[in-house]
Amino acid sequence: MVQWTGGAARSAAAVAMVLGLAATGCGGGEGGGSPEIRYSWWGNAERAEMMREAIALFEEEHPDITVTPTFSEYDTYWEKLSTQVAGGGMPDVLQMDNAYLREYSDRGVLLDLKQHKQSLDTSGLLEGLSTAGVIDGARYGVPIGGNTFSLVYAPELFDEAGAPMPEDGWTWQEYDEALTAVSEHTGGDLYGASDYTGLIWVLEAQLRQEGGELFTDSGELGFGRDRLAEFWESAAGLREDGAVVPADEAEQVKPLAPLGANLSASEFTWDNMLTRYVEESDLDLELAPLPTDSGDSGQYLKPSMLLSASAQTGNPDAAAKLVDFMINDPRVAEIFGGNRGIPATEGQREAIDYTEVDQAIVDYEDDRMSDLQEAPPAPPAGAGALETEFIRLSEEVHHGQMSPDEAAGEFVSFAERTLSS
Repeated sequence: MVQWTGGAARSAAAVAMVLGLAATGCGGGEGGGSPEIRYSWWGNAERAEMMREAIALFEEEHPDITVTPTFSEYDTYWEKLSTQVAGGGMPDVLQMDNAYLREYSDRGVLLDLKQHKQSLDTSGLLEGLSTAGVIDGARYGVPIGGNTFSLVYAPELFDEAGAPMPEDGWTWQEYDEALTAVSEHTGGDLYGASDYTGLIWVLEAQLRQEGGELFTDSGELGFGRDRLAEFWESAAGLREDGAVVPADEAEQVKPLAPLGANLSASEFTWDNMLTRYVEESDLDLELAPLPTDSGDSGQYLKPSMLLSASAQTGNPDAAAKLVDFMINDPRVAEIFGGNRGIPATEGQREAIDYTEVDQAIVDYEDDRMSDLQEAPPAPPAGAGALETEFIRLSEEVHHGQMSPDEAAGEFVSFAERTLSS
C-alpha cells in the first residue's frame, strides 16, 4: 500500500532561474553559426527546475547547440501554441499531448522525425509505446513517458466491507457489488466510487474489452447512440442506491476528485494519477486491474506526453538530438523521476531510484504488461472537444436533467459534426 509521506515542492524561484536562462540564450556559444533551438513545454516551477538541469546537461554534451526554454501552465501552453502556429513562430521542439498530435500533424506543422534517424534513436522505447507518435508511417512525436488505465482503490475498506476484491478477470457486476458493500459498510459517510460513467476512458475500456474501439482507424466514432445510452444507464442503480458519489457532492469538491476529497473508496484513472491521489487522500491506496466481462483487459500503454519538432525548424538535426537526449539519457531520468510519467524507454526506466509511489506504478505496469493490448492510433482532431462534451452530458445525466438516451443522441450528433469539420 502507498500513503503519501509529504515532501516540499521546489521554490517558485525555479521560474526565475529558467526565465533568466532563456533571456541569456541558455549559455550557448555566440556567433559562428551555432544552432539555437527553442524548446517549449507545459508544467510548473518544479518541472522548470528539473528541465533547467536537463538542458544544462544537454548543452554540456552538445556545446555547439544552444537551447532557449519557455514553459507555461497547460491551458496557457495550448493557447500560445495556437498563436505561434498561426504566426509562424513555433518552437523548434515542443511538448505534445497525444490528444492533439493528429490535429497538429494534419495541419502539416510537425516534423517527421523518422527522417532524422541519425540523430534520434527510438529503439529503446517500450514495446507498447514503440508506435506512439506515428501517424500514417511518419513519426510526429516521441513518447517521454507512458501510463495505463487502472483502478485506484482502498483495499482495507473493500476488505472491511466484505466486498469482492480486485483480481484478474473480476467482472463489472462484482465491481458494482463492491461499491454497494462499501457504501453500506460506511453508512453513507463514504461511497464506493465516483460515478464511473462520467469517464469516456471507462467507456473506451469496455469497448476494447468487447473488441470495439472509441474511434475507428479512419477517425470516426467507434460506437453508436444505443451503446452510449446503455453505458450511462448501467450505473443508474448505483446512483439510486447511493453506492456512488451523488452528482451534487462531486460538484462541490471540484477540482478534487471524490477519491482525493475522501468521499469515495475507488476511482478509475490513469495509473500515474496515483501520485496525486495518495497526496490528497487520507486512505491507503493501491492500483488494481480493470473489471472485465470478456477476459480481455482493454488496457494499453498510452503516452503521458510526447516530444515533437516543428516542420519549420531551421535546425532539424539539432532538434532531433534534443529529443533523443530527453528520452534516452539516463541522467535525464534521474532528474525527473516519475514527474512526467514512468519513462518510455527501458534505459531511463532502469536509471531511476523511484519513490515509493512511483515504484508502485512501475510494479503495476510490469505486472500488467502481458495483458496489455495494442494501443489505438492517435485520436482524431477534435477528440479533446468530444471528451469535454462527454463530461458535460454525463453530468446532465447524473443530475437527472437528461435521460441517457437523450444525452447519447446529443453526443453522437455533436461528434459527427466535430469529426467531419
